[in-house]
Amino acid sequence: MAIPHELPLIGTMAMGLGLAFVGGLIAVRLGFPSLAGYLLAGIVVGPFTPGFVADADVASELAEIGVILLMFGVGTHFSVRDLWAVRRIALPGAIVQIVVATILGAGAAMHWGWSPGAGLVFGLALSVASTVVLLRALQERGLVDSVNGRIAVGWLVVEDLVMVLALILLPALAGFLGGSPGGAPGIGDSLGMTILLTFAKIGAFFALMYVVGLRLFPWLSAQLTRAGSAELATLFVTAMAISLAFGAAVGFGVSFALGAFLAGVVVNEAELSHRFSNQIQVLEHVFAVLFFVSVGMLFDPSILVEEPLRVLLVTAIIMVGKSLAAFGLVVLLRYPLNAAATVSASLAQIGEFSFILASLGVGLGLLPEEGRDLILAGAILSITLNPAAFRLAERLILRRPSSDDAGVGVAETIAPMAAPVIVDAESLTGEGEGEHVVLVGYGRVGRIVGRDLAIAGVPFCVVENNRDVVERLRKRGMRVVFGDATVADLLAQVDLAQARAVVIAIPNADEARRVFKLVRGARPDLPVVVRANDRDDVEFFRGEGGGQALLAEDALGHALSRAVVGDNAARAAGESRS
Repeated sequence: MAIPHELPLIGTMAMGLGLAFVGGLIAVRLGFPSLAGYLLAGIVVGPFTPGFVADADVASELAEIGVILLMFGVGTHFSVRDLWAVRRIALPGAIVQIVVATILGAGAAMHWGWSPGAGLVFGLALSVASTVVLLRALQERGLVDSVNGRIAVGWLVVEDLVMVLALILLPALAGFLGGSPGGAPGIGDSLGMTILLTFAKIGAFFALMYVVGLRLFPWLSAQLTRAGSAELATLFVTAMAISLAFGAAVGFGVSFALGAFLAGVVVNEAELSHRFSNQIQVLEHVFAVLFFVSVGMLFDPSILVEEPLRVLLVTAIIMVGKSLAAFGLVVLLRYPLNAAATVSASLAQIGEFSFILASLGVGLGLLPEEGRDLILAGAILSITLNPAAFRLAERLILRRPSSDDAGVGVAETIAPMAAPVIVDAESLTGEGEGEHVVLVGYGRVGRIVGRDLAIAGVPFCVVENNRDVVERLRKRGMRVVFGDATVADLLAQVDLAQARAVVIAIPNADEARRVFKLVRGARPDLPVVVRANDRDDVEFFRGEGGGQALLAEDALGHALSRAVVGDNAARAAGESRS
């Protein structure tokens, strides 16, 4: 059954989105990522399976729009500050891991008799994980705001940047690698000149975007705010992403994907990504689904029967070789075992950049179609099995016998700290027979508590698993223990027997609950103050043996009330509501 010629767009979108919904729903109910369902939906409507066949040309253009919006979204989420915070692990780790995975993939391709150019594209495609898959996996486990989550996201940002560089260079280098020249070096052109011209075009486009965008985009945003129209805001984001990508391709010879990415970076630099986040996400989700469906249409399932050993080898490179390399690198960089397990599980899959590279490689004549099929097979299997990789990582963390930094000495003096902020530390300074407070987590909330304790003259010890933060605090003379507070052996280092209270200020709810249970098991009488994320957390901590659970909106509301009606009246009102 084929789509009527007069309605190819409607038929392709109707069947593609409909089957993607069904496939995604089934995948989620079975405990697999929804992306696996989208890819399978593409296989169902593709030319290699019987029954309905979607229009491949229309699907290809819809996929191009999906790539544009995906890359635009990646650009708007790209934060130099977030990357800088984890630079010591994400930058060297991601680059070395890409090199290792590329060598493994290229080695397999060369063993099969492929050209060096095909091996390079194949290895690169296997080296980069999917940001979409990672973020959804972290969100499901509440790890996005955790230290390990930030490391994994920063790692993938570096991978994405390397792949953007690969998208830039592959068309320019295709002629030299044995493919069809994309940016076609002519007679007398050298490799260096080709690369130089390519970067000059990209630099010119980005410079123009940066100069014009930083002036134009904020002005347009102000006009939209005055108009108060959600429809216009959505139209603005769509027109900007697609038009700028098209202009980059036509005017500067830059790919759609790269043009969209650079446009997104400029939007982020103009500090407008939060203003249009909802519009970006809705469009990105819809067209990303069409992108994955169109990718599935390209997959020939017969390769699973004809080349099962190659498929298994590709999957092993993705889920074992690449993950073990990342695990070893994180451990060598002296980060906790739980960080190594989270990063390695996060990288045990491939996704959107792999598909883009595979399609580009086939289009440039570098990668055989069999290579694209193997990449797609590896992607479908690794995305489907990725939840199992996270479960294995969680078991490894829970079975760990000891902390990662046992025996590390801590400084004994408390350094003077910054000016006070509005936080009530009364419950920690008035009672308790011990000498110090144990502060678990030194993020945004932990820093506030730490400043107040220092100002109040209360000695405290910090437990933190971000090595950069630990090193910074030790330089300031603070008592700090490096490692994962969910490990009982680590808590033994903070001398709970002599503590007056514990403050659990980590954002991850599951980790906070584990720490709470460990503290209660070690000292049931010890006062505990916990940062709660929602009402369920508050009920949990109260039901597990007391402690004070503070909900963010409640604490903020009481602080605002005190600023207006006075300290005593606001506190009395808060107590009556409790």
